[in-house]
Amino acid sequence: MKALLAVPAAVLVALLCSVSGAASGLADPGTGAANPANPSYSPPFIDHTEWTQWEGLTSLRVFPTPSGRVAARQPGTPAAADEAWAEVLALSPDADTGGMRAQFMCHWQFAETAQPGKPSWNLEPWRPVVDDAEMIASGCNPGGSEGPF
Repeated sequence: MKALLAVPAAVLVALLCSVSGAASGLADPGTGAANPANPSYSPPFIDHTEWTQWEGLTSLRVFPTPSGRVAARQPGTPAAADEAWAEVLALSPDADTGGMRAQFMCHWQFAETAQPGKPSWNLEPWRPVVDDAEMIASGCNPGGSEGPF
């Protein structure tokens, strides 16, 4: 996420401010079929999660599916992001903290742009809860550097 700091501010503002249909691209819950407006992605968005330790600190590695990576690259996908977060919580209920959700949402919005194909998005319960500007400025890793994953 360190590459995020090199992105021009105007691009970050455009990414943050872009909004499209809330359910764009999500599968129809009744049929499981992708939304015809954007058939390129549908749940599941998260393949698996894995709790690990880095320098004695706890970290949750979140491994998105190919569909999750495609959805994360789309601007204005709040419904897909919420679905993906629900999948994380189903796999790792201990991740249910405001700070970890904020880190996940930051990764959802920027990880595939800043570091496409990064194996996992790493969330840490020990990181402080910060506002959006500080979250973005820290590359989604407030309060310290990211682990080597």
